Amino acid sequence: MSVNVGVQAVVELVVTAEDTAQAMGAGDVAVLGTPRVVALCEEATMRALANHLRDGRTSVGSRVELSHLAPVAVGSTVRATATLERTEGRRLIFNVSVSDACGLVAAGRVTRVVVDRDHFVGKAR
Repeated sequence: MSVNVGVQAVVELVVTAEDTAQAMGAGDVAVLGTPRVVALCEEATMRALANHLRDGRTSVGSRVELSHLAPVAVGSTVRATATLERTEGRRLIFNVSVSDACGLVAAGRVTRVVVDRDHFVGKAR
């Protein structure tokens, strides 16, 4: 595996009604839902790893530590950034942040583990 510390990716999202806490069953307000923020951060980590893993390998999420700091309205654009902070064997630890035009929306870490895709899927229960 050759993934260099510092590898980074950015993902943008225009918030729609389907992205809200209300739509996702994660609250009763029509603002960007925390589950969607987590998914956006994970998408950024996956994009950062694109073309860095050998054939037959993938990464799976194993830990998310995230502080969701500010509400974001439908129609606003958010930008998730993932930067590989360090590696620990097969474990990849990313710093993640989500911002909008007003500033920081969420920040934290996402840990992914590199696995053999077929072996991993074969272990699913």
